[in-house]
Amino acid sequence: MGSTHHTHSSPFLLFVCVWFPNQVLNKARENIPTDRLIWITASKLEESQENLHMVPKIIERALSSLQANLVEINRDQWITDAEECENSGSVHTAQAIIHAVISIGVEDEDRLDQWVEDAESCTAHEAYQCARAIHAHMLKVFPSKKNVWLRAAYFEKSHGSRQQLEELLQKAVAHCPKAEVLWLMGAKSKWLSGDVPAARSILALAFQANPNSEEIWLAAVKLESESGEFERARRLLEKARSSAGTGRVMMKSAKLEWVLKDLTKARELLEEALEKHPDFAKLWMMRGQLEEERGDIAVARDIYNRGVKKIPNSVPIWLLLSRLEERNNNITKARSILENARHKNLQTPELWLEAVRVEVRGEKKSIGMGLMAKALQECPSSGILWAEAIFMELRPQRKTKSVDALKKCEHDAHVLLAVAKLFWTERKISKGREWFQRAIKIDPDLGDTWAYFYKFEQQHGTEAQQEAVRKRCNVAEPRHGEAWCAVSKDMKNWQKHTDQLLPLVANSLPIPM
Repeated sequence: MGSTHHTHSSPFLLFVCVWFPNQVLNKARENIPTDRLIWITASKLEESQENLHMVPKIIERALSSLQANLVEINRDQWITDAEECENSGSVHTAQAIIHAVISIGVEDEDRLDQWVEDAESCTAHEAYQCARAIHAHMLKVFPSKKNVWLRAAYFEKSHGSRQQLEELLQKAVAHCPKAEVLWLMGAKSKWLSGDVPAARSILALAFQANPNSEEIWLAAVKLESESGEFERARRLLEKARSSAGTGRVMMKSAKLEWVLKDLTKARELLEEALEKHPDFAKLWMMRGQLEEERGDIAVARDIYNRGVKKIPNSVPIWLLLSRLEERNNNITKARSILENARHKNLQTPELWLEAVRVEVRGEKKSIGMGLMAKALQECPSSGILWAEAIFMELRPQRKTKSVDALKKCEHDAHVLLAVAKLFWTERKISKGREWFQRAIKIDPDLGDTWAYFYKFEQQHGTEAQQEAVRKRCNVAEPRHGEAWCAVSKDMKNWQKHTDQLLPLVANSLPIPM
């Protein structure tokens, strides 16, 4: 095996090498031809003297010399050596080792999986230059695989600079011009740095490679509307409707007119869209909400009713219809709508949850409790139901209920969030913080967790702790969550970004009692 037991070069060896570098190392190599660390020390020495062209040569010679002396090359051991080199500042040696050993003993068909695993392991050990070298090697071997580029891009987004990300994405689209997501990442990076013209030109190139791509049309529209170029956005949408008049393009067209306060135009577009795409649920939802905003309850009711007839499995339309009746004090009607919806959509937790809440809001909590028991029988592993059930209990019973909830769905972010809130109500601050972290880790896309966590830190944390939540939320860019969507989809917040939405959502939440 050669000497795999010591992982660091000995201090004595390093000391002597500083004074008589090459003679000592050459002598050492002659006397102990089976020790890889002598070679690694030699490479680090050349690197420290800026002889960078020598670094890969020494590592290659090391491998051939060791193999000639019948030393088995232990790939994992060498990758660990590379991580240690990076840790001590010898980045070029680290990367040379990676390039030299990455393929040793790996079957062709296993290469991709093995290298992905290696890169993840180096990233976990914070050896980012080693991980970067592995990504570079993967891209060299698999230059036309979109997912390999995507993986490298996400790596740079998390651990590299913006420049590194953008350079990588430029190469990526040259190799995979049909991968829309890579173009969009490049455009988004330019746009976030405030360079709208560069983002625009990336999208123009993306168009040439992917004519009539819905994703690229909509990204171009978003770029213009968020930069305040509303006429440009309108013109793009008009073109998009004639060449790719999908349900989403029609919906975004209507939404732009709505936020720009041209409700008549928005309504016309939605009518036209529903003729072409009657199975696209969001169009029915918007059409009804538009009438609610205009104050025409009867028309809104009619639209939602037509919507649920057309798409009976669209839960959000049922919810809008039921809430419309509840707001207008037709509680009995709201109940029967939800019952009808559950009949057509069995085992749908969202419909049960709403039915429970209708009773609680109507101050009929005992009926709500009964419904919740039925709901949990029909949907025993629903996180949203268990999370609600915990807080429906009286304080002394909540802990028991949370134990049941964790047994049924221990990997559900809603349940973990409920447990975090439970510790919050008991003023167990560090426990609460720990459970918020768990919930975020399991589902970083759930905006409600971030908002509650932020509110929790506003009450119990330092400014630095609040800032840390804000920063991480920004990176995660959550899109889901009941409270989160209520704020983010509100038309008056349409131009707000994650860091502006977070405090708004947090303010809208009650402190758990």
